[in-house]
Amino acid sequence: MALSKKPVNGMKDILPEEMQVRDYVQSVIKDTYRSFGFTPIETPCMENIANLSNKQGGENEKLIFKVMKRGEKLKVEEAKVEADLVDFGMRYDLTVPLVRFYSNNANDLPSPFKALQMGNVWRADRPQRGRYRQFMQCDIDIIGEPSNLAEIELILATTTTIGKLGFKNFEIRINERRLLKAMAAYSGFAEDQYDTVFIILDKMDKIGMDGVAGELLKEGYPQEAVDKYLGLFQGVEEAGGGLEGIKYLAKTLEGFLEADVEQNLLEIIDSVENAKTADFKLVFDPTLVRGMGYYTGTIFEIAMPELGAACGGGGRYDKMVGKFTGQDVPACGFSIGFERIVLLLLESGFTVPNQREKVAFLIEKGFSAAKLAEVIAKAQQERQAGKQVLVVRMNKNKKFQKEKLTTEGYGDIVEFFNN
Repeated sequence: MALSKKPVNGMKDILPEEMQVRDYVQSVIKDTYRSFGFTPIETPCMENIANLSNKQGGENEKLIFKVMKRGEKLKVEEAKVEADLVDFGMRYDLTVPLVRFYSNNANDLPSPFKALQMGNVWRADRPQRGRYRQFMQCDIDIIGEPSNLAEIELILATTTTIGKLGFKNFEIRINERRLLKAMAAYSGFAEDQYDTVFIILDKMDKIGMDGVAGELLKEGYPQEAVDKYLGLFQGVEEAGGGLEGIKYLAKTLEGFLEADVEQNLLEIIDSVENAKTADFKLVFDPTLVRGMGYYTGTIFEIAMPELGAACGGGGRYDKMVGKFTGQDVPACGFSIGFERIVLLLLESGFTVPNQREKVAFLIEKGFSAAKLAEVIAKAQQERQAGKQVLVVRMNKNKKFQKEKLTTEGYGDIVEFFNN
């Protein structure tokens, strides 16, 4: 039976045209993030399974590609639980590896530490448009900065990058996990019910207020609690949303909400609005949840109108380092949805700007060694002059070959013959 030539389901081969766009996007991301003081790092693609399954990764923990033990350690006949068979897992994001990295190397790193990490992650998800089982993530994180300077810098760095890639009129939606918990507590939900409530709330943009009410009631929550909870969101709308919505919630939730939450959000929004260089809106969204269990404070998400979905997100996770070291360290991060950014650029017919001039040298078969050396020497001169030069033999169907080269961006095609 012939071997399969197709990639594994949910993964893909990347052709040269897309690879040029990907390389360009990566270069813009890296250059922009470096200008904000972020330092590149790299972590392994696999982590200890216990690190990935610590009940902080939300639904992603159900999507881990698990790696079986190897050699003498693998004893299938004696296995009684999964831990007897599995010891590693493919990372499902870059945050868990970053925190492990920081916990292991903190003594050799500056404080605060501004990390830039780009790499593939893996999730056993259902493939769909813009979503794969192997995909690139681009993260920036600030570890060791307790103030909202971290959030301000992260939002500005991310939006500046997206703006440089040509995107306009996108939104950064912002919320606070402490605000979400205060709203639930005020409404009468028990703390052990918060996760279920938030999962349902996260569907608000898809099923609307009535849909959320229906699902909460279906879970068995009292009508009084559901009405009180959804009344808060109606109150935000009646207050006009935005800054006034934040002020409304802070006043209504007095006694349930930490005093610094209102000021924290208002300062972030004001600072970003005054310093931003990209064309976007910063929008307070009390329905924004973010699925990761490790978020402890501010959360944010990129909404792209062209995609109709989130194109990245992040937030504050001040308790995660402590899981590794026993001592909490403030941390905050923002991740760009690299694959979706590339998808939107490709669908828009994007071409990489400022590409080097591309020249193709077609050599007739049967060239002598001396003539071949002359052509190669000429190609080297052109390369030193900054051009991209391809040296290839002529095909029998030269017309098709030249048409193909033209579509690949070779504007100058030079033919070399024996005589």
